[in-house]
Amino acid sequence: MVIDPVCGMNVEEKSAAANAVYSGTTYYFCSPKCQHEFEANPAKYAGISKAVQTHDHTQHHGHGMAEAKTSTAAGEKAKDPICGMMVEKSTALKTERGGRAYYFCSVGCQRTFESPEQELKSMRTRVMIAMSGVLVLAVMRAAVFLGLAGGAMTLSWVPVDALPWFTWGIWMMILVTPVQFIGGWGFYKGAWNAVRARNINMDFLIALGTSVAYFYSVAVVFFPNVLPVAVDQRQSYFEVSAVIIAFVLLGKYMEEIIKKRSSAAVRKLLDLKPATAHVIRDGQEMEVPAESVMLDEIIVVRPGEKVPADGVVFEGRSSVDEAMLTGESMPVEKSSGSAVIGGTINRTGLFRFKTTRVGAETALAQIIKLVEEAQASSAPIQRLADQVASYFVPTVVLVAFTAFVGWWLMGNFPQSLMAFIAVLIIACPCALGIATPAALMVGVGKGAEAGILIRGAEVLERAEKLTTVVFDKTGTLTRGEPNITDIIAIGSHPEADILRAAAAVEVGSEHPLGEAIVRAAQHRELALPKVENFESIPGHGIRGNVDGKVTLLGNRRLFEREGIDTKPAEEIMAKLEAQGKTAMLVGLDGGLAGVLAVADTLKPEAKDAIAELMKENVEVIMLTGDNRRTAEAIAKELGIKRVIAEVLPSDKAKVIQDLQKQGKSVAMVGDGVNDAPALAVAEIGIALGSGSDVAKETGGIVLIKNDVRDVVASIRLSRATMRKIKQNLFWAFIYNAIGVPIAAFGFLNPIIAAAAMALSSLSVIVNSALLKRAKL
Repeated sequence: MVIDPVCGMNVEEKSAAANAVYSGTTYYFCSPKCQHEFEANPAKYAGISKAVQTHDHTQHHGHGMAEAKTSTAAGEKAKDPICGMMVEKSTALKTERGGRAYYFCSVGCQRTFESPEQELKSMRTRVMIAMSGVLVLAVMRAAVFLGLAGGAMTLSWVPVDALPWFTWGIWMMILVTPVQFIGGWGFYKGAWNAVRARNINMDFLIALGTSVAYFYSVAVVFFPNVLPVAVDQRQSYFEVSAVIIAFVLLGKYMEEIIKKRSSAAVRKLLDLKPATAHVIRDGQEMEVPAESVMLDEIIVVRPGEKVPADGVVFEGRSSVDEAMLTGESMPVEKSSGSAVIGGTINRTGLFRFKTTRVGAETALAQIIKLVEEAQASSAPIQRLADQVASYFVPTVVLVAFTAFVGWWLMGNFPQSLMAFIAVLIIACPCALGIATPAALMVGVGKGAEAGILIRGAEVLERAEKLTTVVFDKTGTLTRGEPNITDIIAIGSHPEADILRAAAAVEVGSEHPLGEAIVRAAQHRELALPKVENFESIPGHGIRGNVDGKVTLLGNRRLFEREGIDTKPAEEIMAKLEAQGKTAMLVGLDGGLAGVLAVADTLKPEAKDAIAELMKENVEVIMLTGDNRRTAEAIAKELGIKRVIAEVLPSDKAKVIQDLQKQGKSVAMVGDGVNDAPALAVAEIGIALGSGSDVAKETGGIVLIKNDVRDVVASIRLSRATMRKIKQNLFWAFIYNAIGVPIAAFGFLNPIIAAAAMALSSLSVIVNSALLKRAKL
């Protein structure tokens, strides 16, 4: 295996796409494109270090992956994405994936993250060893009791005189040792890493507690006279050590099984990525790994194959199944000019497309990143728990030693040992550490499966307190596909001239109203002249010179600004607006020429969404730049009681701030670039998946399916997830608060403590898994 000096990819010498010799050294390349770039300037690439090659690869291939940092600030902390514990970045175990660094408290957590199937299999083996040892111990103990019940017959079976060393203690040690050092090996490794990182964790407490029980028992069996303990108190605790490890491993194994079932969302998304792609390079079609696809390359997709990257079709026709990403149940027809999304499935025909986004920049990669970040994020309430946990573990160790010394001074050494071990085991902060991550994993995963992307735990916490939802009108409550319904001339200008001039100044517009005007002109086969001196006036309209005449298209404010009287059109506009239509004035050559009316169709699910929000005791407000008559007519049809109309795009954020000053907790729902400031200012910005990239980047929640009913579903999911987080934290705190004193005062057997500790973590996982049943 060698490295392509241009892009940094690993390539096999035998199967390399090309090679070149420079200064007596042969260089191998993943593609002829890399070879040509090398030959154009070989001195630039010859002898480049591996680290720099990797960085060049990300730029050359357009993967958009962040360059890994070589150093981490001392004291900077991160959350273990598996168990949720806070760790020091400088000393924690680290794995990089997709251009991001993840930090872990133990080798077990790191292995679970990197290869969950393999770690689950390894854990199953350790559990079997531990449980087998415990089972044999139980059988032997039962056999001895049966033998004793049979009287002296037991002594005749065991040649004690011939086997002086094979006492009961020896047999126990032989059986328990594999459990202690094979079954419990993961705890020792985790404890060693915790000591190195100066961050005591669950592995440290278990390793310390079981080791004390095991090595004390070894001393009792082999060196009883060196112990400062009365003869009648010298008893071994091998079974305590073995059963603790068995219970903890069994609990963790069950946790991993439930986690695996509950956190399938990211894995399902990762499975959408195809392994290979058919690329046209140097006029030849070749099959390459999907991750090596570059920007502006031509990709061939056959029926049944997955689309390997985002791009635009330039040849062929087909229907593509986008259900896994957009929620569309029917395949979407694709032809020249259509956009395709990586991870979707080609159903019928063959087509070729040109890549526009690859690697980490694709829509699928961004969704995966969003879900991963949300699952690994921390709610403010969890940060408090993390802070408590950072002081809790050292305090527990101190309590354990205090209980040990106290009982010993009272003359009861066996009780001191049992209290010491029980305190360490019962106080493991595992349940506290996974309280938030477990619920987030399920909640965010359930949202992703339903087409609801939640950016982080803070969003969930804010959603719980929402009192008001503000909807943008166009494209959010309406389809965003308006049509011209009326063209009314005022004066001597023909209707065709009015539409032709209005369409000319709107050519290239991305606003739905502008697109409707251009569409109407094209439908009538009107030739659109070139516009000169074009000017967009936010919140008013547009102007430009068409055929040498100044053309105005906009609202009343625009015409007032230009000093043109709108009274002749007022009655017409009032009538149109009362019908819920948007009326626009057209001015030609300094005078009022006519009125264009545009109507947008309401989304069929919008009314249901508004009704469901009101059932949740959430106030609904419609925010629009439209005139008040039109806005109120639409609001009445939807059942919205409060309307804020005639708002300039630049003032939308101010409206949200004014609502917040009134004590309202506000969510803003929008889809356009002009909604981005309001989405950013609101407690929660909810962006529709069909909207602009700016809106989606600003939103705390992104609705992939473009269905406003998902606004209700996202709020319900957020509230349900927060309830689970609070329940988990409550039980974790109560469990430790009650368990530690009971163990310290000697009322808790270490074996029962281990079972209770495993059960507490398991209860948190099970409680979180119940989120999958939540109705949205």
